[in-house]
Amino acid sequence: MTAAVIAFTRRGAALGKQLAEALGATLHVPPRFAPALGTAYDSLAGWTARMWDTKDALIFVGAAGIAVRAIAPHVRDKFTDPAVVSVDERGQFVIPLLSGHVGGANQLAVKVAALTGGQAAVSTATDVNGLFAVDLWAREHNMVITHRGLAKEVSAALLEGEPVGFASDFGHTCPAGLTQGPAEIGVWVTWKTGDGPFPRALRLAPRGLILGIGCRRGTEEAAIQAAVEEALAGYEPAAVERVATIDLKENEPGLLAFCAARELPLSVYSPEELAAAEGSFTPSAFVQEVTGVDNVCERAAVCAGGTILVPKRAKNGVTVAVAGRDIV
Repeated sequence: MTAAVIAFTRRGAALGKQLAEALGATLHVPPRFAPALGTAYDSLAGWTARMWDTKDALIFVGAAGIAVRAIAPHVRDKFTDPAVVSVDERGQFVIPLLSGHVGGANQLAVKVAALTGGQAAVSTATDVNGLFAVDLWAREHNMVITHRGLAKEVSAALLEGEPVGFASDFGHTCPAGLTQGPAEIGVWVTWKTGDGPFPRALRLAPRGLILGIGCRRGTEEAAIQAAVEEALAGYEPAAVERVATIDLKENEPGLLAFCAARELPLSVYSPEELAAAEGSFTPSAFVQEVTGVDNVCERAAVCAGGTILVPKRAKNGVTVAVAGRDIV
């Protein structure tokens, strides 16, 4: 977690320095304190705007009202907002103001309180009542929440004392507070789309799908996207964690654009590395002649750590295979 700390008084700046050093964060203070304590900021509004999209967490040392007014223009939703924590300059009370679960503000507040000897004022309903928090559990297990409305319904059902089911395609242990028995609403850990094991199933998709992609020179991003959509039919696109291909394609503009637009890392492998992949693959004499290896997409997906789920699919000069790495 990347964090930034801002303080407004000399006492606050001293505490901010302590927190920044312990958390590996950057400290920003008024210019008059900068030489000894941190980096000067020009204005609170400007600082907040810059940090909002570049840091995972913002820590305000001072009155909570200052933090609330500063972040108000930027607040969107708990799934995208950074964690925001306010702590008084004596470190007595630490308040997670925003993104308590998904953003990690609750955990950060507890950590800050431990550093200052103060108290974390966590107020989210599931925490206060000691109940399963689906957004926190998904974050801890690197899973995508596929339906925000159902996530709220799960929390509401737990707060009302209704049974909430649990099922996992990967063998996860049922979390405390959920049931593996019948339930009207439940949590389903899966890469699949479509109907689940409960009448209303919240799908949590672990990030672990790998796209092996091969393409002709000059293939446009749109053609790659169309081929990927066909290959992923029945699987959750948000679960894709990386793309893999042969090193001959590491500078292919369309492929790079596809990865950049989806913030997916690209892993590349030499023909020798691909040829050494273990398994049964769909051979192509043409691909062998051009690249020096009989298959790119399937072999690349396996080299990236996956097991083939969807074998080679071809569309408009693009080949795609879908693999999944081990989960749990």
